[in-house]
Amino acid sequence: SFLSLFVNHFNRGIYILDEPEAALSPNRQLAFMALIHELESSGKAQFIIASHSPILLSYPNSVILSLDGDAISQVSVQDTDHYRITRDFLENPDRFFRHLFEE
Repeated sequence: SFLSLFVNHFNRGIYILDEPEAALSPNRQLAFMALIHELESSGKAQFIIASHSPILLSYPNSVILSLDGDAISQVSVQDTDHYRITRDFLENPDRFFRHLFEE
C-alpha cells in the first residue's frame, strides 16, 4: 500500500510530497502523521507537503503557506479554505447540497 512505501523507505532526508492524502483514507492520514512525527522527532527527516487535507494541515507546529496569485503568506489551518469548507460541510451537508443543486 501507499502507506507501507513510507514505512519501508523513508529514512534520513528532506521529502517533498504533493498531496499524499490522495491515496489515504482519513484513518491512514492519521497513521501517516504518526509516521511523520516519528521521523521528525528523531531528527532524521523533514517534510515539505502540498496538501488540501485539513487533517494533514492540522499537523502540530506545522508552517502553512498559502499561495494566492503572486502572494505567499503564512496562515493558520483555521484560516484555510480547505478547513472552512470541510467544517461547514460537515456541520450542515444538506445546506451545501441545496446550494450546489440549485438551478
